[in-house]
Amino acid sequence: MNTTSKPASAMKKFFTLLLVSLAAAPLQAADTKPTPATSIIRVNVTSTPYNFSLPWQKRQANNRRGLGALLKDQHILVTAELVQDASYIEFELASTGKKITAQREMIDYEANLAVLKPAEDAGDFFNGMIPLELEDAAKPGDKFEAWQFEENGTPVSTEITFSKAEVSNYFLENSWFLTFEATGTVQYRSGSFTLPVIHDGKLLGMLLTYSAKDQNSEILPFPVIRHVLDDAAAEPYEGFPNFGVKFAPTLDAQLRGYKKLNGHEGGVLVTSVNPATSAGAAGVKAGDVLLEVAGHPIDARGNYQDKDWGLLAMGHLVKGNSKIGDVLPIKILRDGQLMDLSVTLKRKAASEYLVDPYMFDRGPRYVVQGGLLFTELTQTYLEGAGKEWRDRAPFKLVYAIANPEKYEKEGRRKLVFLSGIIPSESTIGYEGLGGLFVTKVNGIDIKDIKDLDTAFTKPLGGLHKIEFDEHPYTIWVDAKQVEDDNQNLLPRRYRITELKRLE
Repeated sequence: MNTTSKPASAMKKFFTLLLVSLAAAPLQAADTKPTPATSIIRVNVTSTPYNFSLPWQKRQANNRRGLGALLKDQHILVTAELVQDASYIEFELASTGKKITAQREMIDYEANLAVLKPAEDAGDFFNGMIPLELEDAAKPGDKFEAWQFEENGTPVSTEITFSKAEVSNYFLENSWFLTFEATGTVQYRSGSFTLPVIHDGKLLGMLLTYSAKDQNSEILPFPVIRHVLDDAAAEPYEGFPNFGVKFAPTLDAQLRGYKKLNGHEGGVLVTSVNPATSAGAAGVKAGDVLLEVAGHPIDARGNYQDKDWGLLAMGHLVKGNSKIGDVLPIKILRDGQLMDLSVTLKRKAASEYLVDPYMFDRGPRYVVQGGLLFTELTQTYLEGAGKEWRDRAPFKLVYAIANPEKYEKEGRRKLVFLSGIIPSESTIGYEGLGGLFVTKVNGIDIKDIKDLDTAFTKPLGGLHKIEFDEHPYTIWVDAKQVEDDNQNLLPRRYRITELKRLE
């Protein structure tokens, strides 16, 4: 989880005060009722993402505009997606166009939430504005309001109806959280990347998507927002726990018989377990049938009956009210025998995976040696192949993401691979190579990019010996020629001024 570098004590003080104010703020007087004009502002963002194919470069800057909800102490709540890879952020009053620069207070990409604050003395910028309280109750059938502005600053409020709650992913495909669905027409207005959603004058959530065809909206709701703000009040911000299992339904009668589920209702088959996550540490194994989590029976599709939101995916039991360090009792069936296990919830950060599932706000790690470009494999790199990257990217690289166990058993911390060849004197004859995982350089095992950088300082008899896990298995390059290319050819011809990034 990425967070800004604000000192933990200062952050804790702000979020503690914020939570108290959200939970116990007095009712607004009739003449201070929140409105779009008083409680939401425009947020303008310039984003400059890194280039994962040419890692010494950044991509062309792009601009986004969204709407943020005003919290206490001049803080603004937005989605993390809005401010990803941000190089510049500013607040803008829709009514007057007045602007001030802003910066991030904290960000959680998995929960898709960020809190912003002024980067300068705000002066009278927030005069007359009313912070929003956070909602704490809603039920299907309730009427919500999606707030936004016309281009000229005129406030617009659209009514939508809460239809159901479910668990779905936000903008990261593997991050699943509680979502509210609502029906009703939301007319798109100028530059509304995301919209605050209001219920009875309180902040209900942030509208994430809207389908004009189905007139259906998806909302990031207040329970997730409250969880983030509550966690941010601690030192340091830890994020949401993850369970660490993949499972399959048990609807097939033959499968249920084979797993000795006769006489048991529901349950899902655990197909894989990440040993470094909560379930793996508790002893859950592939082949187990998960019957119950925290006292809630799990049906054959992986759902449970929530007292507030009805039928939900069992992932909400981990990422709902639970926090890192909590202990969840579970019941499993293993080889026909019932077992009770206690799962201590913990979180495996994106940077701790063999292949980073996402990467924002920092560039990819790489090393260039005489035209040989080595990179640590990330999912973001593969996503450069487009939306169908799983089918279009090199199969071996895609397979490694889905099946990291082999490489983890070898002791690898990251997967370093030869991602490209830059024409140079050093690379003559190697022009067609690429997509090869590096195993050793100059006899040194390569567990991550730092190992690779160290290994290139120790040539063997004036040569660099580079070994891969498949054909051609071994190549040799002249160490002196590599150094000459590094110092002269690469900067002059290709304008590569940074030959490596290790952090």
